[in-house]
Amino acid sequence: MRLHGLTVTAFGPFAGTQHVDFDTLSAAGLFLLHGQTGAGKTSVLDAVCFALYGAVPGARQQPGGTLRSDHAAPGTLTEVVLELTVAGRRLEITRRPEQSRPKRRGSGSTRERAQTWLREWDHGAGEWRGVSRSHQEIGEEIAQLTGMNRDQFCQVVLLPQGDFARFLRASAEDRAKLLGRLFDTGRFAAAEEQLARMRRGAQDEVRAGDEVLLGLLHRMRQALGTGGGLDRLPEPGTVLNGHRDGNGNEDGDANGPAGTGGSADRSTPGTGDPADGPAGSSGSDGSSASGRPGRRARNGTGARRVPRSRTADEAA
Repeated sequence: MRLHGLTVTAFGPFAGTQHVDFDTLSAAGLFLLHGQTGAGKTSVLDAVCFALYGAVPGARQQPGGTLRSDHAAPGTLTEVVLELTVAGRRLEITRRPEQSRPKRRGSGSTRERAQTWLREWDHGAGEWRGVSRSHQEIGEEIAQLTGMNRDQFCQVVLLPQGDFARFLRASAEDRAKLLGRLFDTGRFAAAEEQLARMRRGAQDEVRAGDEVLLGLLHRMRQALGTGGGLDRLPEPGTVLNGHRDGNGNEDGDANGPAGTGGSADRSTPGTGDPADGPAGSSGSDGSSASGRPGRRARNGTGARRVPRSRTADEAA
C-alpha cells in the first residue's frame, strides 16, 4: 500500500483544509512528521485510518466523541480524502463523519449522516470513476485489499501510542493469525500439515509392525512353553550350571568323588606322562602332543560349563 495524498477539512485540530503530499515527502525515502505538542501529528495518522476504516485508532475513538474541529466554522463540513494505491489499484476514499450543520432554511442545526465515497482511477479514460457509496461494501473492499481490519492495521502499521504494548502482550495465537495474514504464511502451514500427516502415517506403520512382532513373540513363547524346549531335563551325564548330581556336588566339580561325571578319567594310568608314549598324544580330550593337557582337558572328561541361559539341547 502506498499513500499519495491526504486532504483534511475541519478534522481534529485543523480548522480549515490541509493537504499532505506523500509523494513529495517520500521522494527522498523516509520522512518524519514532527512538530510541537498539539500541532496535529497524530491527527494526520488518525485521518489516514479514518479514511480507510471509518474510525480512528486506540482510545481516541470514544463513544459519543466527535472528530470535528472545535475551531471550524459552522458551515464547514468535516471531511477526509485519501488517495492511495493498493493491490495495483489507485483509489480515492472520501469520508464524512456524522456531524451537525446549520439548516439551509431557517435557524438551528440539523444532523448530517455519515457519508462515504470510493472512486478508482481509470487509466484508459484518464478520469475517476465511481465504485461504491456503501459503508459496508467499501469497508469490505478495503479490508480485502489491505488484508487487515482496523484493529490489525492499528497494531501493525500505525502502532498508536500505548497500543504497541498491547500487541506485544497479545497471545501467541493472535499474533500468529495477524502475522500469517500479513506475510501470507498459508503455504508454510500447508507444508507443516503435510509433514504432520506423514509423521502420523509413519507412526501408524511402526505401531502395526510392533503389533505383528508382539504377536509372533507371543506365539513363540506359547510354542516354547508347550514344547518343553526350555524346561526339558538334562541328558544323563550332561553337566549343567546349577545342576546337582546324586552326591550333592554342584556344577560337576572336578574335586568331587570319582564317577560323578566331573572327575577326571582315571582308567588310563600315566595320562599326560611323556614316558607313556601314545597315551600322551593328542586325543579327543583336547590334550597336546607333548602330553600337556589342552583347554578342554581341565575338567577331566572334556565337558564344558554351560551358562544358565543355555537350553538343554544346546548343552547336549
